[in-house]
Amino acid sequence: MQTDPLTLPALMKPDNPLWRYALACWQKPELAEACLRLQTQGWSVTRILCAGWLGVNGRTFTGIEDAKVTEWREHVTGRIRSTRKSIPRDHGPTHELRNALAKAELQAEQTELALAWQTLYERNPEVASMQNCTAITVQNLLTAAPLTTRELQSMTQITKLAGLLAEHSRRSIEPC
Repeated sequence: MQTDPLTLPALMKPDNPLWRYALACWQKPELAEACLRLQTQGWSVTRILCAGWLGVNGRTFTGIEDAKVTEWREHVTGRIRSTRKSIPRDHGPTHELRNALAKAELQAEQTELALAWQTLYERNPEVASMQNCTAITVQNLLTAAPLTTRELQSMTQITKLAGLLAEHSRRSIEPC
């Protein structure tokens, strides 16, 4: 199956505040594990990070993302992740290949966040009326949740994740 190349913006900014926020979040194991658990339930980590970043900046997440972001996620990031996961972690002869795919997956995620960053403020202009970062982030996470699982998600789990995202921001980013 031949896939046509994606049309991408000529100028993208891979090293942007959203990417730096994502890297800082990933330094906290409990936060990274919570995101990865939700990913196995159909959530997009990019949407989680966008919801968190907007929340700590006092903005509400509309849930609308540019088609380029979802197209990149489906055709590039998701396929690389799927390929990496199909290779056994402890299989010696394919260890280098699995590591190369993990590195490629991280680069694909950075591109996905760069694409999201380009339209994040345009599509989420509303400043939240709530002053509490955690409350804003909870609402943003509910908006970011996959439609099929919104009703099934534990509010305790979402509130805990929002607290971790907001707590993390107070240490590394100007809080709302």
